[in-house]
Amino acid sequence: MPTTIPHPPTADAARAPAAPAALPQYSPRKIAGVWAAAALPMAFMAWVGAPWLADRLDGPNQLPKALLLTITAGLIWQFVIVVALVAREQRSLRWPVVRDALWLRAPRSPRTGRRGGRAWLIVVPLVVALAAEEGVPQFHHAVQRDLGPFLQSHAGHLFLSGAWGWFAVIAVMQVFNTVLGEELLFRGLLLPRMNGVFGDRDWLANGVLFAAYHLHVPWAIPGALLDTFIIAYPSKRYRSALLGIAVHSAQSLVFLAIGLSLVLK
Repeated sequence: MPTTIPHPPTADAARAPAAPAALPQYSPRKIAGVWAAAALPMAFMAWVGAPWLADRLDGPNQLPKALLLTITAGLIWQFVIVVALVAREQRSLRWPVVRDALWLRAPRSPRTGRRGGRAWLIVVPLVVALAAEEGVPQFHHAVQRDLGPFLQSHAGHLFLSGAWGWFAVIAVMQVFNTVLGEELLFRGLLLPRMNGVFGDRDWLANGVLFAAYHLHVPWAIPGALLDTFIIAYPSKRYRSALLGIAVHSAQSLVFLAIGLSLVLK
């Protein structure tokens, strides 16, 4: 009986990276649990913690100050959730492991399968769409509870003028909002693990969960629903949480630019 002698792997095959292992899929209960672990503390911070803290702060603008501190704490907590769950799941926090576990790779073209390069151009129309989202009507709410309108008000101008310390708080909040907090949790952690329950509509369920998460700023929920198509679907289609981070962070850059101009006044 003839024997087949296996050929040694070629140099190209030896250099080729191993395909990333399939990520574990969450049950409906675990998806709801992760959502609650992010959404409920944020709601508590905004509606209970911030008023409590505001009563103990001196000077004007106690509520905006308290909200900046408590919401920032809530966003940092989301980063802790992600790190803890990935460490438990992967048994490692080495960058190559975390990168694959959280889809922290350049967008992959759905047509060619190549990552990066021209695939990044999709960011441009998505950022334009996110900017257009600002025109979506919102429920009536207090200006002091909304960072954007507050910074545009006279009180906001006085509050941030020369206030480098509070600008630093805003900078930290924005970083944990669109880079290390919301996007990392919803598009990096949850989205790749929702396919087992929702199938090809995992991006749609992810977008609805993201909108419902905004209990701390309920007036933003209608606009956040549009993020399903602006951020969640592209992140899934291009298999990249970095894409969602890049698009969402355009909003953070606007806040930081406005804040810096007020500090320098």
